Amino acid sequence: MRVAHSHSHSHSLSGGPAPLGPLAAKVVVGLLIAIGIAVLAGLALLWPSQQKVAIPLPFQNAAGGAVTTEAGHVLSSRMVDCGSPSTGGVLTANPTPAPPGGGQCVQNLIAIDSGPNKGANTLLEFTNGPGQPHLAVGDNVRLSRQVDDGGTTTYAFFDFERTWPLAALAAVFAVVIVAVARWRGLRALIGIAVAFVVLVVFLLPALRDGASAVPVSLVASAAILYAVIYLAHGVSLRTSAALLGTLAALLLAALLSWGAIEVAHLTGLSEDQNNEVAAYLGNVSITGLLLAGFIIGSLGVLNDVTVTQASTVFELAEHGGTRRSVFLGAMRVGRDHIASTVYTLVLAYAGSALPLLLLFSVANRSLGDVLTGESVAIEITRSAVGGIALALSVPLTTGIAAVLATPERHSHR
Repeated sequence: MRVAHSHSHSHSLSGGPAPLGPLAAKVVVGLLIAIGIAVLAGLALLWPSQQKVAIPLPFQNAAGGAVTTEAGHVLSSRMVDCGSPSTGGVLTANPTPAPPGGGQCVQNLIAIDSGPNKGANTLLEFTNGPGQPHLAVGDNVRLSRQVDDGGTTTYAFFDFERTWPLAALAAVFAVVIVAVARWRGLRALIGIAVAFVVLVVFLLPALRDGASAVPVSLVASAAILYAVIYLAHGVSLRTSAALLGTLAALLLAALLSWGAIEVAHLTGLSEDQNNEVAAYLGNVSITGLLLAGFIIGSLGVLNDVTVTQASTVFELAEHGGTRRSVFLGAMRVGRDHIASTVYTLVLAYAGSALPLLLLFSVANRSLGDVLTGESVAIEITRSAVGGIALALSVPLTTGIAAVLATPERHSHR
């Protein structure tokens, strides 16, 4: 009897044995249709109002609008006296030197490559210390452009230009995925695009409007799962078993997340971005935002495990044995998958919190204080909730798939 490797991710989900009976298949399909209708109704009821929101102060320009950025590249970089009157201005000639005695700065002459002053230059000065950008000749940068009430334009360093490197990396990613996974890989990429559309068009605007995080996150997550699973793996009883198992585990993850946040008194205000949201978007619940992050963050790992389990059950069923033996065999694979994925999940969260842990390591604080402080407690809670939902998703999906997959009564050679 051929059994897939315990941590196999080859989710071959087409075809398979006949279902237990028409009733079992009809129940599963009926549940998925009912949930799908509920998701569509939720999208309609919770759809954001597209109300205008004031731009937060750190992201405003002098006139109160959005910060405008332009492209530029570094022409020269040298160490000179600080305080040139030409700093930030629009230059069509050589910059004015700084008066002596002002200390030493790194002076960068930047060519402006876009906007109304394209073809001119500007001057940027930085102290030679930590936290300051280090620009080299030829570097492409983004410049923020401000126009004051008198019509004077000034430029400042905004960020490095990353469009082309990121586009090239995304293109290589897409090519490799499609080359290895063929049409299924292409469909998976389309599913990723659909997921981002749901997040940007529905989830974020709805949270910004002050909608309750739990229903919004559940509706968005379910919509993403329907698109991703059926697009990547096709429509079949295998994918339907995986989808129903994932949706059930997702609901458990939402309940666990809500309970854990309440019991542990997590506020989310230990994170700088959440403090900015609290300061400038008063109608957004920070706790709700934290909860939404827990729910959305559990999608990927749940989808991976449930699809693997459904595929394993149907593969085992094709090689004979009783329904009980198929379930137990798939659970053995699932236990291996849980063991490997749980520490992957924990290490991923630990990696994201590495700078914070490094700071705590030199703060002369006790281990208990560090682990129970909110910044670390959020990551611990996130890992625990994800791990519990992951573990429970395995028997859920395996049971659903075992009901739908009929073991064959003959052996395959």
